[in-house]
Amino acid sequence: MSEREAIFEARNLRKTYKAHGATHTAVDGVSFSVERGETLGIVGESGCGKTTVARMALRLIEPDSGEILFRGENWLRARGSELRALRRKIQMVFQDPMGSLNPRHRVGGIVSEPLAIHEPDLSRAVRRERAAAMLAEVGMATDALDRYPHEFSGGQRQRIGIARALILKPEILVADEPVSALDVSVGAQILELLARLQQEFSLTLILISHSMPVVAQMATRVAVMRAGRIVETGSTDQVLENPQNEYTQALLAAVPEIPV
Repeated sequence: MSEREAIFEARNLRKTYKAHGATHTAVDGVSFSVERGETLGIVGESGCGKTTVARMALRLIEPDSGEILFRGENWLRARGSELRALRRKIQMVFQDPMGSLNPRHRVGGIVSEPLAIHEPDLSRAVRRERAAAMLAEVGMATDALDRYPHEFSGGQRQRIGIARALILKPEILVADEPVSALDVSVGAQILELLARLQQEFSLTLILISHSMPVVAQMATRVAVMRAGRIVETGSTDQVLENPQNEYTQALLAAVPEIPV
C-alpha cells in the first residue's frame, strides 16, 4: 500500500431508523476515504448523522447498505477471528468520558480490558504494566490505576478513555466529539494530546465534531455533513478559506474567527 492510498473507505453508507411509525433517514449515501496518517474532520450540526457515521465505522451499528473497506478488505463482511483482528486496529474515543467508563471498575481494569479481550494469554501483571505505561503516555500518574472514574475530572476521564483506546495500538482512532463535554481550556489540552499521540503512534484520525474551530485545529481534510449527507469535502485550508456550499459558508459565518 502506497502512502497515498486510502487506509479506510466508506462507500454510499445509508442508515434509517423507525420511530413512532415513521422512517427517519440518519445517513443518506455518505462516502469518504481516509489516507494513512491524516486527520479527516467530519463536521456538522447536532443531528446531521455524523455520530451515526462514526458508529458504523466501528461497526457498533450496521449500515442498511453501502460498503466499508479497511486496507482494501470488506470490513462489513468480517466475522469471528477476522473481525476481532480488524476491530483491534480501529478504536474509538467517545464524547462522554464518564458515560463510556464503567463506574464500578478501577481505572487499571478499564484501560487494560481490551488486552484481556484481545490478548487473553497476557498475565494480569503484564496487563497492569501496559496500562500504567499507557496512562503515563496520556499524562496520568500510576496511582490512577487503583482509583475509580468518579474520582477524576472530566479532562482526566477523557485521558483515561484515550489510554483505553490506544492500548491495543490501533491504526485508526475515531474520536466522536472528544472535547464537547469539556470546558474550552481543558478541551484544548485534549486536542494537543491527541495531536501528539497521533504523531507518536502513527495514527490515522477520524475526528467527529460540531465545532469548526476544533476541526480547523486538527484536521488535514474536512467533510461537512448536513441532514445525513456530505455536502462539501476538501483540504482544511480550501474549505475554510473558500467554502463552496452555502451550508458550509453559514457554519463558518457563525464562528467569530477561525485560525487557518
